[in-house]
Amino acid sequence: MFTDPQVKEAFHALEVNLQSYYPDVNMNLLRDACEFAAAKHGDQKRSSGEPYIVHPIGVASILAELHLDLDSIITGLLHDTVEDTAATLEELKAKFGPSVAELVDGVTKISRITFRTSEEKQAENFRKMVVAMAKDLRVILVKLADRLHNMRTLDALPERKRRLIAQETLDIYAPLANRLGIHWVKAELEDLCLKHLKPEMYYKLAQQVAKKKSERESYIDEIIGLIKEHLKEYGVTAQVTGRPKHFFSIFKKMEASNVSFEDIHDIVAFRIIVDNITECYKALGVIHAVFKPIPGRFKDYIAMPKPNNYQSLHTTVFGPYGERMEIQIRTIDMHNIAQSGIAAHWKYKEGRADVSNQSKMEWLSRLLDSQKSLQDPTEFLESVKLDLYAGDVYVFTPKGEVREFPSGSGPLDFAYQVHTDVGHRCTGAKVNGKIVPLKYKLRSGDVVEILTSPTQNPSRDWLKIVRTSRAMAKIRAYLKQVERTRARELGDEILEREFRRQGTSFAKEQNTPRMAEAIRKLGFRNYEELAVGVGYGRITARDVSQEVMPQAAEKAEERRDPGLIQKFLSTAMKKSEGRNTVMVGGMGDVLIRFARCCHPIPGDPIVGFVTRGRGV
Repeated sequence: MFTDPQVKEAFHALEVNLQSYYPDVNMNLLRDACEFAAAKHGDQKRSSGEPYIVHPIGVASILAELHLDLDSIITGLLHDTVEDTAATLEELKAKFGPSVAELVDGVTKISRITFRTSEEKQAENFRKMVVAMAKDLRVILVKLADRLHNMRTLDALPERKRRLIAQETLDIYAPLANRLGIHWVKAELEDLCLKHLKPEMYYKLAQQVAKKKSERESYIDEIIGLIKEHLKEYGVTAQVTGRPKHFFSIFKKMEASNVSFEDIHDIVAFRIIVDNITECYKALGVIHAVFKPIPGRFKDYIAMPKPNNYQSLHTTVFGPYGERMEIQIRTIDMHNIAQSGIAAHWKYKEGRADVSNQSKMEWLSRLLDSQKSLQDPTEFLESVKLDLYAGDVYVFTPKGEVREFPSGSGPLDFAYQVHTDVGHRCTGAKVNGKIVPLKYKLRSGDVVEILTSPTQNPSRDWLKIVRTSRAMAKIRAYLKQVERTRARELGDEILEREFRRQGTSFAKEQNTPRMAEAIRKLGFRNYEELAVGVGYGRITARDVSQEVMPQAAEKAEERRDPGLIQKFLSTAMKKSEGRNTVMVGGMGDVLIRFARCCHPIPGDPIVGFVTRGRGV
């Protein structure tokens, strides 16, 4: 089938991996897909000099490690064919079915777009990723596998490109893998990012961890034996394992505590796997009876699962030498979900792919809501990073429903999750029966009841205290709409004043054919946009009157010579290409009015004051 030894070996490993959990897999279809991809990529090479087909096989192998269905594996093999070769979606649909074609299309759409800046590219790519995830979460699983394989083979690229890719991976893909519950992918991505962003630290940690390997293995064996002995004493049958934490996790601990590697004493975590939920709590009781628990370090994700369906008991205790030990307790089913996360929904089971539980997670719904509300892609990315990096705060509604929020969230975040109008009218909350202000930070276990007032409205200060992307998006959308309404009213007023100066009324001219033609020539879609543009200062009322009534405007100019400064200002305004020439606090699109004595030119620093309802 393949003559290149490297390709042959990679595909054989994929076959073995796939057959280990999918014994009756249609291997002919898999081979057809690989041969199709190899033929389409032809003589293409990777930066490392390897045949390009090695990469799609690597991506498919990662998806097989997640035990995904055949359509997902084939998508991994074909994911670059439409973007990088002459292959078409119609071809893929005819040869491999509509599901594969749709998945490849979803992956392709995330990548096929060009932008002016790298920040804009990252932001808009993520927006597309969120939309693609909503249609079929397998799209993002393929994209994660693609990124993981690229990170594994990043060494062949120039340093600057390696650092850019690693930073984007650390900002977006690693937190996304965590949110999807695929922790081994998250851990490997983070370690690879550390390798390329802080190579000295990475290799130093690798050396120090390797140096203490035998000592650590002896310690792990000792603690495992101790835990098993005590569990057996209480009649609990369990598998107990221990593992060193990954490099990035150790690095973050060192950074947070400002200590050296030698001062980090909890670089090993232990896991207890039992038969059922009852045994989980029984095992927890044994652990807390034998080892002293550290207050505030217990989390019950069995009673309150994470949105990605992760369940486990987490506790931190003092070990036999006074060291901290992190211990997780779960059932085998919980462990399988913890390993695969959301990918477990597409695991091949008993002769079929289980795709019945493709429920949209709460956080994904929030991301979708944000991408609809925030048109600026960079603003969108900034807001959704809040959800990606979310901590674990679980609170209750008065009816006992559990809601999850990022750490640092407050009543406003809760209110906006209930409904946009509830958020807009929120004045505070009752938490555990006591009234708290908007700045209150929610804590796990809080029972929250939102207080509202019909006279309350969002303010810009709210953006400083909210933590969820939904709340941020809704507040920004409201503020922009208010600013737009004020700009429209101000634009109407300014235009009316200008047209009266020409001896007519703007109200009379508003619906005339020459006004419609002027609006078109000035680059606006309708009158409302024109009025808003005048209100924001993107265009002057004089520009409008000159376009609508050029002769009347000329006569008015003869009566009132604007002088050299005004002419220069008018030229500068036109050269600004319709953009707002005034930035208030670094922001454009803020409602402004110039004093009659004020004649700044672009680039001048100016001072203004705020008048309620009339802008700056």
